[in-house]
Formats: sequence, C-alpha cells, structure tokens
Amino acid sequence: MSIAFNLAVFFITLVLTVRFFRKDGAWNAEKGKIAFRFFTVQSNVLCALSALLMCLFPASRAVWLVKYAGTTAVSVTMLTVLIHLGPMYGYKKLLSGGDLFMHLITPLLALVSFCAFEKRGLAFSEALWGLAPVILYGALYMYRVVFCPPESAWDDFYGFNKTGKYYLSAAVMAAGTFLICLGLMALQNL
Repeated sequence: MSIAFNLAVFFITLVLTVRFFRKDGAWNAEKGKIAFRFFTVQSNVLCALSALLMCLFPASRAVWLVKYAGTTAVSVTMLTVLIHLGPMYGYKKLLSGGDLFMHLITPLLALVSFCAFEKRGLAFSEALWGLAPVILYGALYMYRVVFCPPESAWDDFYGFNKTGKYYLSAAVMAAGTFLICLGLMALQNL
C-alpha cells in the first residue's frame, strides 16, 4: 500500500507541477517560477520527491525522514488552507481544480501513507526535522514580503503581515508546525 500511495502522490504532483509551466499550450518558465513562490507548491514537490524515493529505497531511514519532512510540510499546507486561508479567500476557490489535490488530497494521501503503512517510530530529535521546510520558507517569505526592496518584493499573499506583526505570524506558524511534528511522532510511536 505504501508504494501505491506514494506513486499516487508523485504522479498527481508531477502532472500539476508541469501544468504550472504551461500557458496557452506552450512552455512558460516564468509562470512556473511564479508558482514556486507558494509554500503549497514547494511542500507538494518535496513530498512528491520523497514519495518517489520511498518507492525506490523503502528501507532507507534517511529517505524515510525526508518523507516525514515532506508529510509535515503538506500537513502544514493543508491546515493553513483549512484554518487560515479558507476563511480569507474562500474554500470553494482553494479546494477546487488542481488546488483540491495540492491543498487536500495529496496531503491526506501522504499522511495515510506515512502514518499507516510506513510506521518505524520517530525520536523527538528526528521529529524536529519536520520544522525545516517551514522555517526555511518562512525566512524566505519574511524577507520577500517585509524586508526585500520593493521592486523584487512579493505580495503578502498569505496575509501574515497584514497587521505589520509578521513576527507573531512566524511564531504561530513555527508553533503550529511543532505541534504537527509532535502529532506525527505520536502516531508513529503508537
């Protein structure tokens, strides 16, 4: 079952990611580059690559830990959409078309795969690796939204600096991700 779930995650994400680079039936690198601004895309690609690696090297602890980080990242994506972005932008927009897969279906496939079919036990020190994608992306997002020169700045599309208190949003995202890490650790150690 692990292979089936992981292949589904990989191929769904591959198809959707290739679509990001298409515009009017032609290849468009700029459109794809813009799509990679979003943690949704980055987390799903990380999870898809780790899912493929799990199919190729199922016994590797290092690969399994990368799958854990990818699963944590897409869990953050899913919960951010359900708790924060859905009320802001509307669930219909965020849970339709390709977004339905990247915001809900592939995260659920990754969670079921990791928690039901890839149980190996997770130490607290290993669980902290799940924070890495969010911390790294958070630093990039904060720079591009708050500190970057205006000509290369990003819009605050996640609304984390809406009130000018980006540091509170960063703390909430880090704390939320830490709780997800603890939850996944608990499920692995049942």
